[in-house]
Amino acid sequence: MTERRVPSGLALGLVAIVLVSLNLRPGASSPGPLLEEIRAGLDMSSGLAGVFTGLPGLCFGLVGMVAVTLARKVGTTGGITIGLAAAALGLILRAGTGNEWIFLGLSVIALGGMALGNVLVPAWIKTHERGQVLLQTIYGTGLMVGGALGAAFAAPAADALGGWRPSLRLWGWAILAAIPFWAYLALREHNLPDDHRRPMVAPNLGLLASPTTVALTLMFGIQSMHAYVQFGWLPQIYRDAGLSAGYAGALMSSISGIGLLGALAMPSIIARGHHLRAIFATFGISLIAGYAGLLLAPATLPWMWSTLLALSGFAFPTAIALITARTRTPAVTAQVSGFVQPVGYLLAAIGPVLVGLLHAATGDWRLVLIVLAATGIPLSWASVKLAAPAYVDDEVR
Repeated sequence: MTERRVPSGLALGLVAIVLVSLNLRPGASSPGPLLEEIRAGLDMSSGLAGVFTGLPGLCFGLVGMVAVTLARKVGTTGGITIGLAAAALGLILRAGTGNEWIFLGLSVIALGGMALGNVLVPAWIKTHERGQVLLQTIYGTGLMVGGALGAAFAAPAADALGGWRPSLRLWGWAILAAIPFWAYLALREHNLPDDHRRPMVAPNLGLLASPTTVALTLMFGIQSMHAYVQFGWLPQIYRDAGLSAGYAGALMSSISGIGLLGALAMPSIIARGHHLRAIFATFGISLIAGYAGLLLAPATLPWMWSTLLALSGFAFPTAIALITARTRTPAVTAQVSGFVQPVGYLLAAIGPVLVGLLHAATGDWRLVLIVLAATGIPLSWASVKLAAPAYVDDEVR
């Protein structure tokens, strides 16, 4: 893809990236601390609650598969703008329904809109040679901040605003602030004489010939699975151990908060390329240790287990940064992003549903935590594999 940079200036690009990154996660992370209240308000069964917690990964995967195809028709920024509008509409409307199935359907619309941003924003960043590392750092950081805000303020906002419905609706209103910026960028992009949309190539199975793409998909999928398991179920695990809803939400939020360090640091660390093997190996080790602590003493040192899980979560901004760092051109970046993220999110969607089913079948969290800890092994393998410098462009050429 030979896309010309939208002549809007780096400052406008930075504002746009800040706003989109902050708004791609709260809609997914905010229901977790309020899951008990949501289930009671909608009379939602345990099985359907498991489906609900798995929707982010499922929607991010399925809708993400068509993101590049949409971008070929409306442009990269046009696709991002459409995604933001869908996310705002779904989040605002779902908070007003009393039907569990309508609630799930509107959640699909909202999460599908976020999925478009997930896939297309990295490709948009790749077209900006000037300030690319800065834009990537801000984007990864914003995703973590948004996820943290969604989890941290869910319960307090429900208390302050009068229930879980206005708390969830709040994040839909927040997205509206980002839409004018991206609509303006889309209009400017559309008016470029050399429109970038035509050479955009959709991802295909040929990318499986790239070991880097396979490892990226595995790393992204495993970490995303844990992110959405944690969004959906970790607060409940802590609450079942005797902690309050507010404390459980704060611990969940701390995972995203600590993850900010990774989002800020990893793009620059990857660019320098020093000691990557040792750094990446810690992702799987921390994951195993965090779930082992939750298994053995969840309420004794809860902050320690959340901190370990947060350190393993550094794999997420690492994977996001590697999508651009392990590709040479915006065209391949778009293809890899359109493959790694949808497939990874489909893998991730299995996690929350499996957790719900295992918990319903066993009545406790022991087997769940053992299975989750075991996934640290393939995460370690994929992470170490990606430490070696390689480019997808060269592997599939």
